[in-house]
Amino acid sequence: MSLAQLSLKGRALRLLSAREHSRAELERKLKSFEEEPGTLSSTLDELQTKGFISEQRVIESVLNRRAAKLGTTRIGQELQGKGLDPDAISDALASLKATEVERARAVWQKKFGTVAANASEAARQMRFLASRGFGADAIRRAIKGLASD
Repeated sequence: MSLAQLSLKGRALRLLSAREHSRAELERKLKSFEEEPGTLSSTLDELQTKGFISEQRVIESVLNRRAAKLGTTRIGQELQGKGLDPDAISDALASLKATEVERARAVWQKKFGTVAANASEAARQMRFLASRGFGADAIRRAIKGLASD
């Protein structure tokens, strides 16, 4: 069966086989393939009922893939972009906040490895961590902890 002949359900399953998708993502990606109004919604309802679509699995997947590289702010933006429940996002981000300093330190270590010799280099390192979505307090604590080691 060619890609042009796939049903909405087949297309959704193909997308879900590659990685976890939220319902909103699937709606956005499959909207152009809907031939009759309402069929996409009913197809996604069926897949959600059968457990193929799960917000919790999407959140866990994003946290698993991105937490080692990105800060809480950036991960939160990514989860919001997937159209997930704000309460579920805030619960997931609360668990990340506890490890933000350690994660910032690990990202810094991988990128730079040595403490900045001057203020401009320190500012560059801090901007790098900020661009990765780490909070200002976590950045200061991570850099300060590295300088005292």
